[in-house]
Amino acid sequence: MYSKELLKGTIEIIILKLLVEKGSMYGYEITQQVKNLTKGKIVISEGTLYPTLHKLEAIGVLCTEIIHIGRRQRKYYQISEAGKDISASKMQELSSFLHSLNQILDFKLST
Repeated sequence: MYSKELLKGTIEIIILKLLVEKGSMYGYEITQQVKNLTKGKIVISEGTLYPTLHKLEAIGVLCTEIIHIGRRQRKYYQISEAGKDISASKMQELSSFLHSLNQILDFKLST
């Protein structure tokens, strides 16, 4: 598992990338998808996830839909139209940053 400091700067981008790909997800689903995709190396806690989702919703990057499932309700998040441009911009910025970081550290990136 990676440190919270490394995750802190990328949580928004991770969420946005997943929502761009999946269209609509609920909170727990996001945490599980991240955990599965990274084979447990990145674990997003509820205490990190929900404040980030609420912030992105408040600034208009995400919109929500509440679905009733039996007696429970589930809040699904999706990218707003404005959020699509912001997401693309953040992805480009991260890509450029990783390239610059790699120039300094000279990592041989592998999958």
